[in-house]
Amino acid sequence: MTGKITALDLVQAELSEATKAYFAKCRDKLGLVPNVLLAYAFDEKKLRAFTDMYNDLMLGESGLSKLEREMIAVVVSSINHCFYCLAAHGAAVRQLSGEPALGEMMVMNFRAADLSDRQRAMLEFAVKLTEEPAKIVEADRAALRQAGFSDRDIWDIASTAAFFNMSNRVAAAVDMRPNPEYHAMAR
Repeated sequence: MTGKITALDLVQAELSEATKAYFAKCRDKLGLVPNVLLAYAFDEKKLRAFTDMYNDLMLGESGLSKLEREMIAVVVSSINHCFYCLAAHGAAVRQLSGEPALGEMMVMNFRAADLSDRQRAMLEFAVKLTEEPAKIVEADRAALRQAGFSDRDIWDIASTAAFFNMSNRVAAAVDMRPNPEYHAMAR
């Protein structure tokens, strides 16, 4: 699959001026247009739905820091073995934390990382929600509250974990490949 973004042959739609401007903003801020956006570009409505949800969860107002949200993305993606998200969000953890080793530990085994009790509780919840969602009970939410999370924060943890579970499954189904640049970022 050399050089392709996904294993599917989908033709990019004629993009609106707003989407072209969004892609230009990505190039300015990131130095690239993430392949996940290019993968969704066959259908602008699907692309917009994906970016709206992603931007709200990962960049919107929240009691969770951007780093914490990226940590959730990496831990969920590690469980799901999502190559795309591990490369992209592992790079984000390295960049936001300023600690390249933390990004690698999050990918391999977050439990070996030097994390706060708050972060550990958040990530254990994300793991349980990924592996055994039907077994989430009030005690799991209570543990998050005890770690200092508000009910709104719990919603954000759950929504972020759920979004990446969905994204991981789409990426796996279409063999989505990360931009090569992610591998060298923040090392």
